[in-house]
Amino acid sequence: MVDASLYRSPFEGHTLGERPALDGGVGVRIRAGLVPQAVLVSTWVSGEAGLHAALTQLLGQTPPGPTGQIQATHLGLLMRTGPEEWLLIGDAAGDPYPVLRAAIGADVGGVTDLSHARCRIKVQGPRCLDTLSKLFALDCRPAAFPVGELRLSGHHHLPCSLHRLGETEFDLYVFTTYAHDQLASLLDVALEYGVKLEGIR
Repeated sequence: MVDASLYRSPFEGHTLGERPALDGGVGVRIRAGLVPQAVLVSTWVSGEAGLHAALTQLLGQTPPGPTGQIQATHLGLLMRTGPEEWLLIGDAAGDPYPVLRAAIGADVGGVTDLSHARCRIKVQGPRCLDTLSKLFALDCRPAAFPVGELRLSGHHHLPCSLHRLGETEFDLYVFTTYAHDQLASLLDVALEYGVKLEGIR
């Protein structure tokens, strides 16, 4: 769990406020901040069945299957981020790491707290898709990228996972190390449509 008082925001230096387009409009709204909880649960190829069973028992439901699927659980959002791994995004209410560590032994898989290493950037607005299309080679048509799913992508050789919350609303999960510059890139490509940075933490 990230103690915000111990960390300087990786987004420090960005200025809040609006930068309207030439017509005075603001087509993109952005918020950025630390992720309260991020825990990676992974295993090796031969251990996937065991980890799947351990997660099912702990959560009381079958974890998401194919990469890109997301499931709401009592511990947080469980995202399938690879063939042998899941990323759990929790909130500030409780720390899921000890619960996961207790349920998943070292013979089953690994549990790694990445809360310090992940940030979230929320992008929304009527020109959201136009903005994201400048950075990510993704097909954002509803049939290819449905609401509620995750896509693993990146720009300028920097990884990024995009969670589609609505037709024009996304949460972007980025590495803390590169978060400042990735926010700068988003703000820059959104200038054409008018952009407002609503908050950082």
